[in-house]
Amino acid sequence: MKITVIGGGSTYTPELVNGFLERISTLPITELWLMDIDQERLNIVGGFAQRMVKAKGSPFKVMLSTNQREAIAGAAYVTTQLRVGMMPARRGDEYLGLRHGLIGQETTGVGGMAKALRTIPVILGIAKDIRETAPGALLANFTNPAGLVTEALNRYAPDVPAVGVCNVGITAKMNMLEGLEKITGAKIDENRAMLNTLGLNHLTWHRGFTVDGEEMWPQIFPAYLAEVMKKEEPEWDIRTLEILGMIPNYYLHYFYYTDKKLAEQKKWPPSRAEEVIEIEKELLLQYANPALTEPPADLMKRGGAYYSTLATQLINSHYNNLGQAHVVNVRNNGAVKEWPSDWVLEMPAKVDNTGIHPLPADPLPASCFGLISQVKMYELLTIEAAVHGDRNAMYQALLTHPLGPNADKIQAVMDDMLETNKQWFPQFFK
Repeated sequence: MKITVIGGGSTYTPELVNGFLERISTLPITELWLMDIDQERLNIVGGFAQRMVKAKGSPFKVMLSTNQREAIAGAAYVTTQLRVGMMPARRGDEYLGLRHGLIGQETTGVGGMAKALRTIPVILGIAKDIRETAPGALLANFTNPAGLVTEALNRYAPDVPAVGVCNVGITAKMNMLEGLEKITGAKIDENRAMLNTLGLNHLTWHRGFTVDGEEMWPQIFPAYLAEVMKKEEPEWDIRTLEILGMIPNYYLHYFYYTDKKLAEQKKWPPSRAEEVIEIEKELLLQYANPALTEPPADLMKRGGAYYSTLATQLINSHYNNLGQAHVVNVRNNGAVKEWPSDWVLEMPAKVDNTGIHPLPADPLPASCFGLISQVKMYELLTIEAAVHGDRNAMYQALLTHPLGPNADKIQAVMDDMLETNKQWFPQFFK
């Protein structure tokens, strides 16, 4: 079995390699291909990955390549964890927002839009290579904005099986499991538990948690409220949580407390991208150490907890026909019957060897759906702009986004975004 990682020079890659090593008894990988356009990073990260695998008895080969098509050819699974423009582009997204008094963030607001416009054409190019050289391979996309990218794949590469993956759902699940174990005093196997969550990527609300099919929310939610109230500076307004009866994804801070987030931005530097640049410098120095064969503790500073767990669980469930439920980004196909069936949603889905099957779900209340529908319209307009280099669609996307500029400032923001990203926006400069 060949598995390909596009963006193999990422500092996350060693964690993913560890995940595959831990599952070698059930996931018989023969070749793990790491592909990246940055040869230097690929040599450092790839060399470390090769030492990791060798230290475990070389159960599979680690191949390094800068040739995307060669890396994909014949793969059973392709994962994408790339960043077009790398960290300098992320830094540009953050400061684009700051310059215009808007949220500058990797996946949300004008920063997330710029990232999507850079990323969608590249991901569709990967889908084309899968179609032509590895037909039937499952594309597991970790590249942010994961939901928007998966929506683009579903609309412009519907013949390539694709699923969007994010670690927020599994992190929430593990945290709730830990909280429940404190309440009950009993250790619970994570495979017995299922998180009930719904929305869009980075725009979800957690509203239920079952163990062996039994609903545990009446224990979990009050305990969560009590924890929030203990804090000197609570992360959520308690009244909002009580009214919703749900736990919002932490990215909803950008929508619910925009002024607070804008005030935090004014304290830059360092922005998050600038922090990560320094973390990655240190990680790459450690990865280059020829004696290192295990991921260093500093990797946790990079973020992305449970990333490898989710990636390998998903592939394992698909390959071995386990039918496990995982929170993923997938076209809902009527699973939420009150909402458009062609929308990609982040929700629980059953994963078996026939594909990713969204599980039936009740809709969210109007207060959530109003925000979801507005952001979904922004997503659809952004996809049209990205695919066709359509500046009118780009303008309308900025007009639609709840965190976008006022109408009389849109052209200025748009011009800045285009100029800042000119080298990565060929579709707009034909």
